[in-house]
Amino acid sequence: MEWYEALALLLGVIVFLMAMGMPVALAFLAANIVGAWVFMGGERGIGQLLNNGLGSLTKFALVPIPLFLLMGEIFFHTGLGGRMFNAIDKLLGRLSGRLSYVTVLGGTAFSTLSGSSMGSTALLGSLMVPEMNQRGYKTHMSIGPILGTGGLAIIIPPSALAVLLATLAQIDVGALLIAGVIPGLILAGFYIATIWLQTRLDPDAAPAYDVEPLSLWSKISLLMREVVPMVGVMVVIIILMINGFVTPSEAAAFGALGVLILAAIFRCLTWEAMRKSVTGALKVTLMAYLIVFGSATFSQLLAFSGASRGLVNWAISFELAPIAMLMVMFAVLLLLGMFMEQISMMLLTVPIFFPLAMSLGYDPIWFGLIMLLALEISFTTPPFGLLLFVMKGVAPPGTTMRTIYTSAFPFIGCSLLLVALLVLFPKIALWLPGL
Repeated sequence: MEWYEALALLLGVIVFLMAMGMPVALAFLAANIVGAWVFMGGERGIGQLLNNGLGSLTKFALVPIPLFLLMGEIFFHTGLGGRMFNAIDKLLGRLSGRLSYVTVLGGTAFSTLSGSSMGSTALLGSLMVPEMNQRGYKTHMSIGPILGTGGLAIIIPPSALAVLLATLAQIDVGALLIAGVIPGLILAGFYIATIWLQTRLDPDAAPAYDVEPLSLWSKISLLMREVVPMVGVMVVIIILMINGFVTPSEAAAFGALGVLILAAIFRCLTWEAMRKSVTGALKVTLMAYLIVFGSATFSQLLAFSGASRGLVNWAISFELAPIAMLMVMFAVLLLLGMFMEQISMMLLTVPIFFPLAMSLGYDPIWFGLIMLLALEISFTTPPFGLLLFVMKGVAPPGTTMRTIYTSAFPFIGCSLLLVALLVLFPKIALWLPGL
């Protein structure tokens, strides 16, 4: 069987089963079984494939996923996140557009820890948009920052999605997490500058309103009590990883322990909160592990059938410049993001894109960061980006899709500008891991 016939068979089975309504992870498993039967010798091939897949689940690199997820669930269910939101809101005082800034700063913490852009968008949309509308904010000032926080959250560690991508691509987990620090700070600066510019061009878009004035001492006390401890947990684990004191798995364990201790100190660590936190983390972890199993076996089938080698050789035969091929892969991810969620996209594209990127001479850590940004941008790309429809579901009645599209464009532009900077100056991403 030619490589393109093998690839068509595997992808055809997946697409057919997904069209029939089967969950993505199960569709991949079914396609893997069919592929093993065809390419690896029937029952013996299926047994070998299952053994190899189970071996992929025993990797130490997977440990941060449940721990980062547990960290985020505790942060949310114990109310620590809400305390931080309220504190940032009070600290900004009468600053024009301050609720938009609060959304970017606090929303980043939520979505970074939760690892779910869709869940974070739904949460922030239902929490912040009604409050901002009540204060007289124009719709684009409330919706835009919420859609933008996903791109920021996906690259700033700790990011469960980055851990999963690194595991699927078999690259250094710690290096990919650390690589996102400087680009993430740059993107945060872009978002803040965008909000500032919008409020300057149209002061009525986010009118200031009277708040209870706080003394300097009260502000310092509020900052040290409600913000520094929460942010400090994330800062400490990043510093520990950068300096090589801990592995990503150990950093995730310290992070989860730190949030537990904070919840106990603030007396909000209840059995109900822990039950919800463990249940939520367990559900996502099981899904992630099932996806890792499916991806590992799918990659092996692509290699065994010659599909991955044939596809890479076919792509290289066009003799496109590496930057042109990068743009093609980026465009494919934007297109897939209109119809699929991020983990499914990674499952489908990582086994193909990473070997192709390596053959073009790209650094795997740098390419991983570019791919993470492409995954998130694709979620907010009109007309069919999934986050746009999530926002439509939680937005106030009467909000049109046109309004949501126009709200997303400035923040999509910020992310695309960051991608361009990373292409022009790869050291932005590679300097910290290189230390």
